[in-house]
Amino acid sequence: MNKIYPNAAAALDGVVKSGQLMAVGGFGLCGIPEALIEALKASGVKDLTVISNNAGVDGFGLGKLLETRQIRKMISSYVGENKEFERQYLAGELELEFTPQGTLAEKLRAGGAGIPAFFTKTGVGTIVAEGKELREFDGETYVMERSLVPDVALVKADVADRSGNLRFNLTARNFNPAAAMAGKVCIVEVEKIVATGELAPDDVHLPGIYVHRIVHNPTPEKRIEKMTTRPRK
Repeated sequence: MNKIYPNAAAALDGVVKSGQLMAVGGFGLCGIPEALIEALKASGVKDLTVISNNAGVDGFGLGKLLETRQIRKMISSYVGENKEFERQYLAGELELEFTPQGTLAEKLRAGGAGIPAFFTKTGVGTIVAEGKELREFDGETYVMERSLVPDVALVKADVADRSGNLRFNLTARNFNPAAAMAGKVCIVEVEKIVATGELAPDDVHLPGIYVHRIVHNPTPEKRIEKMTTRPRK
């Protein structure tokens, strides 16, 4: 089966729809699927609920979709660095399900593993636990969190082979594997595509069974993924 699509718009075609639950990989601006976000903006779909650690910045990353009002609700851990996010939320124009970072990662991981819910101590006694089931284990109180299974996952990897096996670049891996595993359909943007078998087995960070569509973007902007070193004295 050919998983490679000629461009980001073609990779989204027939998959993304208004009103979907969607996971988008990345952490800040690190490891975000830039071309797929741009194509999602151009598609005009709206009323999206987006699972992402954060919502980019004004004018870049998911911030582009906030500006066009295509996102109805964010399920996020960190909501700073974006004035439009703040404005929409305080004005009651954007829903927010604020989720502790580790809990968010586990909600995606559990979704990908077929685990419908789990218990955690994080958030007990705070607004995070409001309206959720509490249960005691060994004298400690835990809150039940439901896992996340998005309709579509948009992720970013460094290298893919033609079967969809992925290798990520250092910390740009972040939420991408968990988002990819959780999504019912996973679309991945990569900087390099190689022949099946060219990636050594130990270099495969995510097997291709989780990947449905691949789009090649060899020249992403990558605003913050830059290596800097301190000069030797």
